[in-house]
Amino acid sequence: MTDRPFQNRDEIESQDLQELLSQARRISWDIHGKKLHCYIPGQMVYMGTRGRYPVISLTGRACSLKCDHCVGKILEGMIPVHDVEDLMKKIRVLEDQGNVGVLLSGGSDLMGRLPWDRFIEAIARIKKESKLRISIHTGLIDTQTALALEEAGVDEALVDVIGSSDTMQNVCHLNQGLTAIEDTLNALAATNLRLIPHILLGLHYGKIRGEWVALETVSRYPLSSLVVVVIRPLRGTPMARIKPPPKEEIGRFLAVARLVIPQTPMSLGCARPFGVYRREIDALAVEAGINRVAIPSEVAIKKAREMKLSIEFHSTCCSF
Repeated sequence: MTDRPFQNRDEIESQDLQELLSQARRISWDIHGKKLHCYIPGQMVYMGTRGRYPVISLTGRACSLKCDHCVGKILEGMIPVHDVEDLMKKIRVLEDQGNVGVLLSGGSDLMGRLPWDRFIEAIARIKKESKLRISIHTGLIDTQTALALEEAGVDEALVDVIGSSDTMQNVCHLNQGLTAIEDTLNALAATNLRLIPHILLGLHYGKIRGEWVALETVSRYPLSSLVVVVIRPLRGTPMARIKPPPKEEIGRFLAVARLVIPQTPMSLGCARPFGVYRREIDALAVEAGINRVAIPSEVAIKKAREMKLSIEFHSTCCSF
């Protein structure tokens, strides 16, 4: 999109938040309709319904990178596999249980890469022998690998986009610079995979640092959707005691993102803090015209009903 509504941070900050939210949701409703899609990802249980889109770690509990916000803790909530045989065995069980797809993820090596070369043939077998949809959390990736994953039958690529080289180096321990992010986006854009960037708000110890740059970056690509998530302090990590960004900053980012890429479906993803803060940002997401919310709070549902939105529930990843 060339005609962006804001050209610099000062201009963004000067806009009235309520007017931004109002403008964003009007545009969203005009393009996408007055709907809120609610998702139950992974194998989470929400209002008695279990998600049918489990997450598999291809590296078990191992991660060499150990970003400060995670240090491998997030892998503990995934189904661990250690080799191709283990993956195929667990895939069969998951399909027999009625799951509709899987998200393949895992820990990274010191260059931010996942071991896709070891699993590409297995992915092709899964697509040939099952009806499961396959999403992948790509990590940093080159064009050759992206094309091979497309040929294997992967349906969609989820990629974390960082907009600050400082954050990339000092939080995620990656020294390649922001060109590595753009190289990954270019590699994925060279395929027909559904491209679904994720922007994590507050990744730099709870501060908004490079997220606006990340938004500008992804706006240049043909996106299937954009997922916004919010830093969640995890026990046992260097960020265990941080505070996430003020809710007003979250609302402002969501509204501006909605205006910058109005044609692209937008999700508020499952990774976000709990409690009062979660309820407040959920309400702001609905007010900003965000189309999808994973595990919505009761406040989000109430707000959607007040705005007379139709509400649909899905037992899958919010990128589905």
